[in-house]
Amino acid sequence: MSTFMFKSKAQDYTPVSNVFIDNYMTKARGDFVKVYILGLKYCTSGELGVSSSIMASTLHLLETDVLNAWNYWNDEGVIKMIPIDNMGNFSIQFSDLTEHAVESSENVNLLQELNKNTTKDMLQDIEKLVGRPLSTKEMSLYIGWQKEYNFPLELILLLIQYCVSKGKTDYRYIEKIAIAWYDSKIKTIEEAQSFIKRHEDKWIKIKKILNYLGIKDGEVMKPQEDMLDKWINIYKFPLDVIFRACDICFERINKAEFKYIDGILGSWYKDGLTNLEDIAKKDVKTTQIKRTTNYKPNTNSTFNNFEQRTYNFDELEKKLLGWENSSDD
Repeated sequence: MSTFMFKSKAQDYTPVSNVFIDNYMTKARGDFVKVYILGLKYCTSGELGVSSSIMASTLHLLETDVLNAWNYWNDEGVIKMIPIDNMGNFSIQFSDLTEHAVESSENVNLLQELNKNTTKDMLQDIEKLVGRPLSTKEMSLYIGWQKEYNFPLELILLLIQYCVSKGKTDYRYIEKIAIAWYDSKIKTIEEAQSFIKRHEDKWIKIKKILNYLGIKDGEVMKPQEDMLDKWINIYKFPLDVIFRACDICFERINKAEFKYIDGILGSWYKDGLTNLEDIAKKDVKTTQIKRTTNYKPNTNSTFNNFEQRTYNFDELEKKLLGWENSSDD
């Protein structure tokens, strides 16, 4: 259960801004509008706070519906929802919508854009994809990509469809993908599909490597992701070579250490080793060199301290053959 604390002076009526009615109410779910108006009533009547269970009971909603409504209005900028503690309690501050309306008009003229059938159709298709009504901020964001990023409507729909297929419907995540596409100079459906394929192929390989290491992909931080990307796209090592580096890492330090594996792969890349056969040959050669350089004779042994004698081998041969006396005859 959450508690929502309000900051305002007590009044005998509930003032609902015309800006809210014109720009926000008509596009929001009815349940969200009820939560906003009831919250505004509590705020202006001097209530210090109210629990989500009381609001849900009063409006005949679920507590999750109440929380979703506040999150929606927070995303819209209609309120500021600030966490008070780790127990799910929030401070709710209602925004001055007159100022907010001026800021919005400087970016996208939403009412003008919504008069266009193509734009309306796009937004309706997006709502079907994400499975919920779009906030005013989301509408302005997606419409703005047409001018800001030069994205055609079909490309925007493909982008959102791609995000939804990954289970991501939050506009902040979708915006990050849009920025990535823009930075990659994607302008057409074909370019987007090619980008998606490369990205998906990379992540399929990354997941296999993490699987091999016994690590969940959700546990990987950005520096580790960058290393994985380097092994796959810069070094262009096949998976069996990366797995071999992982094996060596486990053999030597008995744990998965990204920097250690990166050092092994970086050394192989520097030496031009691209497959397991080359690596095996390099290992054999290195072992032979080590054996040769590690052999050192013991200079303190009895054999080395023995004083060597010199022999006249011609004389010895004559003695052995019995020629020594025959030459005197």
